[in-house]
Amino acid sequence: MTLSKTAASLLTSAFLFLGALAVLPAAHAADLPAVGSKAPDFTLNSQEGTPVSLKDFQGKWVVLYFYPKDMTKGCTIEAHNFQRDLAQYQQKNAVVLGVSVDTVDSHQEFCTKESLTFKLLADPSHDVTTQYGSLGDYKGMALANRNTFLIDPDGVIRKVYVKVNPEVHSQELLTALADFQKGAGE
Repeated sequence: MTLSKTAASLLTSAFLFLGALAVLPAAHAADLPAVGSKAPDFTLNSQEGTPVSLKDFQGKWVVLYFYPKDMTKGCTIEAHNFQRDLAQYQQKNAVVLGVSVDTVDSHQEFCTKESLTFKLLADPSHDVTTQYGSLGDYKGMALANRNTFLIDPDGVIRKVYVKVNPEVHSQELLTALADFQKGAGE
């Protein structure tokens, strides 16, 4: 039995989405910073080994996305989609920051292999991932849950996404950004 490309793609998307739900339990809503609250500031090293702080992006929209592991299928799809849409984010005065508990070296390898040019931030101590209610567990291994925080130019969390589907997430964020910016007159 053979599947059409569309059916195979839908099945792959469903498995990726369901796998994210089953493998990495989402943080409890109470653990997540609330919409309307000030985003917790942090400083983490990027794939270049240089410190990056949330406050560095004051005046810009920030897509702060947490993902489980470099060089895994769902995380690669999600990163490729952010990279593909990077110019659209820049047009909307937005930056994309990815965070996982992987090391700077792992991020550097991932960025090189996948031609990623936006910042991936290393949180091997799990401090920031925990602060954002995004630390999960997979078979006793601490990983980041696939959560995203859309932060406005004043540093306020405007939207929280939990258990995102990596296939469509970038487009969801671009739509939300456009909606917020229309409402704010930007």
